[in-house]
Amino acid sequence: MNKRKKRMIIAVVAFLFADSLTAAFNQTPYVEASGRPVSIESCQISGSEVVCQLKAGSIPSSDDGKFYIYSDEVYLDGPTGDVVATVKAAPSVSVSFPLNYNTPASNLSRKFLVAVKQNGQMRQVSDEHYITNPEVLASLTSPRMNVGIKGILPEIERITDGSLQDLGIQQIVYNLHLDDICSVSSAPDAIPFEYNGQTFYFDGPMVRNYDGAVKAFNSYGMQVTMVILNHGTGSYSQHLIHPSARDGFCEGYAINIADAAGTDHLKAIGAFLGQRYSGQLGFGQVDNWIVGNEVNARTSWWYSDSTSLDFNVNIYVKAFRILYNELKGMNANVRIYNSIDQEWNRKSNPGSFLSKDYLDQFNYYMIREGNIDWGLSFHPYNSPLYDPYAWNGPEAWVKNSITSPYITMQNIDILIDYMHQPKFLNPAGEVRSISLAEIGYTSSFGDTAQEASIAYGYLKAASIPDIDAFILFRQTDDPHEMESHLALGLYDLNGNKKPSYEIYKNLGTPNEGAVKERVSQIIGMDIDQMVNEKIIWTRPGTGVVQ
Repeated sequence: MNKRKKRMIIAVVAFLFADSLTAAFNQTPYVEASGRPVSIESCQISGSEVVCQLKAGSIPSSDDGKFYIYSDEVYLDGPTGDVVATVKAAPSVSVSFPLNYNTPASNLSRKFLVAVKQNGQMRQVSDEHYITNPEVLASLTSPRMNVGIKGILPEIERITDGSLQDLGIQQIVYNLHLDDICSVSSAPDAIPFEYNGQTFYFDGPMVRNYDGAVKAFNSYGMQVTMVILNHGTGSYSQHLIHPSARDGFCEGYAINIADAAGTDHLKAIGAFLGQRYSGQLGFGQVDNWIVGNEVNARTSWWYSDSTSLDFNVNIYVKAFRILYNELKGMNANVRIYNSIDQEWNRKSNPGSFLSKDYLDQFNYYMIREGNIDWGLSFHPYNSPLYDPYAWNGPEAWVKNSITSPYITMQNIDILIDYMHQPKFLNPAGEVRSISLAEIGYTSSFGDTAQEASIAYGYLKAASIPDIDAFILFRQTDDPHEMESHLALGLYDLNGNKKPSYEIYKNLGTPNEGAVKERVSQIIGMDIDQMVNEKIIWTRPGTGVVQ
């Protein structure tokens, strides 16, 4: 969704608890390997070793009959990193080398490839592959707080006023900005963190504010999802912005994985967050991590100056891989999600990528370089965003077809079916976790439309077992968004509860029947029938009919 998202100023929650760039980053599109003769079938941790299984359809000619296994940092390409093992070339080979966990030579978040020596030069003969079972390292694993799908992005001022409990909220989504938590050693009360042979520093007061918020949500019995954003405002965090993004001015920047400074820091951030919010050290528990926000919206939320889809997905995948392995290396039960918006086959912003194309390319890299259990965070807003009718969208934008310009709650089944394809399944052969981590409906065209839309969206999500979260974007209207007819809150600007408050409160409770009856009257059809029979109504045109 290409709109300004209100940044959460989390310092307010302190009261809760007393307490030269090289060519490595150039924008030449990544060239897909085709017909490479050696395949890395798997790379997995076994004890203190990494064990890789190699297969060769044909053994490439070489000077010495050997396979050389390279360990590359993500910003390197080809046989340029460290040779960690050599083995006699054969059609099927198992090779192992040290993991070196939490040392300067750690292989946890590196990529591996096979090369042979030809005429004295190393030639890459396999695609890259990553470790796919980082969770075996985890010593701080906690049971997940799975209590239900009803969620919200909380208003800071309302965290302690009882409204979250009154609404029956089961999940919280919260934003974490890298520039908020990173610090330098000289900063007052900085938190040192030693990792991979370096010492990194985190902002003590800011981190403790996050601690307080997460612990508060947990104490209410609520599962926490944290969105990792790269806002780029802190002077110390500038090196975390990808070189291709440093000329931008936007809400979110691509994370720097183009050099050692950015990559090493990102590894430490992942390990620090995974450790601290494991639920085992007294700082609270985060079960779900979302890497970026609507990353297909390049010029808004995952900015780089490249218009190449492959370039942008490639750098995102590298950041995702690092955070996935570092987070799960601490707590095996966390889930890590990507994030795309509802613009499936149509772009409202020419600087964005289609979410379907982004998802396809992301999955291509994940399968090619080692399948892991990533999750999908999807934002099925109405189209246009200010359209108030979740159950009756414009026929030009909402279709019951894979070619639909947009995917909203009306035709969310298209996405679900798409994710059931064999190529999208997780390593266990299961459909991936799907989180509707941001959604909202406006009351600008009447309270009844918002009431019915929220109920329709929630009930549709609750009817689909593959959906693990339905999270409303706002508790309270935002005046800037209201300029675009986006009155998405459950409270108005004066702090008064809208009728939609009671609707959301009663969904998923014994009082849900009364909600269904009211919503069925508003819609003009039995809501259970509409949801269960997957009935899609559309209306002529592209805009709002009042």
